[in-house]
Amino acid sequence: MNSALLQVSNIHTYYEDSHVLQGVSLEVSQGEIVLLLGRHGAGKTTTLLSIMGIQAPLKGSIRFNNEEIAGLPSWEIARRGISLVPENRRLFPELTVQENLEVASKTTKKGYILETAYADFPELLDLRQRKARQLSGGQQQMLTIARSLMGNPQMLLMDEPTEGLAPIVVQRITEIVNRLISRGYTLLITGQNIAFALELANQIYIINTGQIRWGGTIKQFYSSSENALQYLAVSRFY
Repeated sequence: MNSALLQVSNIHTYYEDSHVLQGVSLEVSQGEIVLLLGRHGAGKTTTLLSIMGIQAPLKGSIRFNNEEIAGLPSWEIARRGISLVPENRRLFPELTVQENLEVASKTTKKGYILETAYADFPELLDLRQRKARQLSGGQQQMLTIARSLMGNPQMLLMDEPTEGLAPIVVQRITEIVNRLISRGYTLLITGQNIAFALELANQIYIINTGQIRWGGTIKQFYSSSENALQYLAVSRFY
């Protein structure tokens, strides 16, 4: 029995005739923060959508808590304990902050509830009656993360959580992610923001043209600068 909380093995995912993921494999252990790095179009988002069942792979295996989830509907994967923080946020624009949170909440008085969300994201408390479309980009991202937590997930998939945000907001997102880590959440995060990524991650994978090109620890990543140069198009670590 594999000890990994999430085990992705040799998945192949297509968009019509386009073969986007070509044998992607990765593992995430309980309580880890794992980073999936790559350029735009490398396959990062598709990997998360495949795990979540939104763009299901045609081949390969995805196991969560030692149970096969490949091919299950998204709602069932969410019910089993995985939640997605999508890059495009996918909020309900005409619903208020509180209504967006209530829609995602489980009918329970335990776990992550409205009071917890407002304690974690005090910025949202005074905005709770404001429509989501009226929020700034940073406020929308905080609402997206809070909404994803309302289902009491065991694991979060975070797609480019700091993309396009001001540095002060990036710092706030970093604080939030660190709090989640301290509570034992397991995170798989995609991104190109090297500073944000390396500050948090335990394990790193690099994806390029739909294939995992490198995987290892933070220490190994620092000693392998050629990987960053070749697959990430950066000249130095930030």
